[in-house]
Amino acid sequence: MKSEERIKIANRISIITIAANVVLSAVKIFIGFIGRSHAIIADGIHSLSDVFSTVVALIGIRLANKEEDENHPYGHEKIEPVMGKILANILLLTALFMGYSGIKSIMQGDYTIPGKITIYAAIFSIIVKEWMYRYTVIGAKKIESSALLADAWHHRTDALSSIGSLVGVTGAILGYAILDSIAAIVISIFVAKVAIDIYLKSVKELIDSAADGDTIDEIKKIIHRTEGVIDIDNLKTRIHANKLYVDVEISVDRGLTVSQAHDIAENVHNKIENDMKKVKHCMVHVNPCDDK
Repeated sequence: MKSEERIKIANRISIITIAANVVLSAVKIFIGFIGRSHAIIADGIHSLSDVFSTVVALIGIRLANKEEDENHPYGHEKIEPVMGKILANILLLTALFMGYSGIKSIMQGDYTIPGKITIYAAIFSIIVKEWMYRYTVIGAKKIESSALLADAWHHRTDALSSIGSLVGVTGAILGYAILDSIAAIVISIFVAKVAIDIYLKSVKELIDSAADGDTIDEIKKIIHRTEGVIDIDNLKTRIHANKLYVDVEISVDRGLTVSQAHDIAENVHNKIENDMKKVKHCMVHVNPCDDK
């Protein structure tokens, strides 16, 4: 996918989700004050943090799609997983804050009985945030963006937070006010796990990890199908953000001319880069086949 198209998709998703979050935050905070619900007010403030995370994700995608330059001859793709790590940290801090608030409320017995209107605010938030998650995650997978995927999960955590608010508000109205705090603690654990998973995925994209087994097998099949290749002497892959670099050594007939051997190497190079869209560059080295 071209850089311009990736940025266009990311821009559209970001503008829509930012606008939705601003409106949703205003609604939840307003209803939270009217209904005397600390949980709904906190949930509204949490939604505002999504605006920040979306902006960070968008900046990461735009910077990652800059063309190669003299100081960055391999491109800027790794900026994106760096932003993914930042968003993962935001998610983790959100989880810790939610868990701490829940534990603090239980220890202090600080419970309130909110108004019934807060139930509708929580239900509305769950529906909107779950839609935002699904909408964003589809776009993230389409453009293979770790930063946008992290932002999608931030929307999902807000939906989970709203579920906790709904359980807590409903429980408080029914006389079980402690449910609000218990739900917050449980949700914080799930949010923390998502944050750690995103963080580890971003790290993997930064430290030149090898491609998965299926991808490597597919590369080998392409090489073996290329006319003139006798064997694969060495094959290395390294993940570069949402792209992949491939270094391969192939054996060819030692009786070939330099030009003929070069043509085989070029065919391998072109087939790998054309057939596998994730491959940003393939380097092919030619070895004369050892006669045995």
